[in-house]
Amino acid sequence: MLELSNINKGYAEGRKVLTNLSYTLKAGEYVAIMGDSGVGKSTLLNLIAGLDTPDSGEIRINGVAISSLDDDASTQLRREQFGFIFQAFHVLPHLTVSQNIALPLLLNGASTERVEQMLAEVGLSGRGHHFPRQLSGGELQRVAIARALIHRPKLVLADEPTGNLDPDTAHDILQLMRAEIKANGASGIIVTHSHAAAATADAILNLTKDGLHPAHAGHSQ
Repeated sequence: MLELSNINKGYAEGRKVLTNLSYTLKAGEYVAIMGDSGVGKSTLLNLIAGLDTPDSGEIRINGVAISSLDDDASTQLRREQFGFIFQAFHVLPHLTVSQNIALPLLLNGASTERVEQMLAEVGLSGRGHHFPRQLSGGELQRVAIARALIHRPKLVLADEPTGNLDPDTAHDILQLMRAEIKANGASGIIVTHSHAAAATADAILNLTKDGLHPAHAGHSQ
């Protein structure tokens, strides 16, 4: 599903973040990435998402190198195959909650009938007509999660997806994410500082300056 080959990434001030990182995520796998602050977890997620480019190395999705795609093909890949949950929600303020959640479906020319179901799944039934300014931070996070899952993406990328949620809601959302990923035969990567969140994945990886290393098993199969 996802192949990272000798990925290197640094920043203008000369700070190396990722060095010769290689990793393969198989179809159907759901992994959690943990690690110290500043080690490059969010950077890695942005590289996989195609929102940033590595200094060297190659990222392949289903055997296709992202770097070989033009802007249109890259956009289409992200739109159809990926679901993103970022720390900054990227919820559009001028759209209602339902319209925000429906966006991936509309962009892909698909039916929006699943919106009500996803509203219920994330605990926002009856809030679809509200605007983002009327929601709390935790509610906005749930909108972002619903939007990421609505079109049944093949690769779900989540950066601290429960950072703004209370423990009970976080537990419910993590179970929903896992269920959606598994039901759709998708793959998933969750970047988190939360051991409870990481434990819902199939496996936990630690990102260090030496690369990605297995920590211990996550959710039992």
